[in-house]
Amino acid sequence: MARIAGVELPDEKRIEVSLSYVYGIGPSLAKKIMSKVNIDSNKRTQDLTDKEVTKITKELENYTIEGDLMREVTDHIKRLQEIQSYRGLRHLKNLPVRGQRTRTNARTKRGKRVTIGTVRREIVAKMGVRAQSGPKATVKK
Repeated sequence: MARIAGVELPDEKRIEVSLSYVYGIGPSLAKKIMSKVNIDSNKRTQDLTDKEVTKITKELENYTIEGDLMREVTDHIKRLQEIQSYRGLRHLKNLPVRGQRTRTNARTKRGKRVTIGTVRREIVAKMGVRAQSGPKATVKK
């Protein structure tokens, strides 16, 4: 197995596809890198020579990948939260950031459903709210 940027790349896959296992490298960037280092993109990872692996590793030094990229992304999110922008507050509340609906769906972001049951009268009394049969409840002060 070839080890590039601290990631073990799968042997059986084409090098172009294997490079996408590195965080921050997608299909288009992988193609770009392969054309810059003049290696056939259909070549399998196990068929790469040590020289070709070092060429790819040197080319990857020009890009922000793996830990540096993750740190950069978290820094951007922290900045948004500090200035209390709308997007930052959505990140804080664990809600979708880019305008998706939350009435239904958004399960992956919000987590497992939590059923909220009815509150017993004793608990309501302890909280200082008088239970009434009507829609208005008054608060004791």
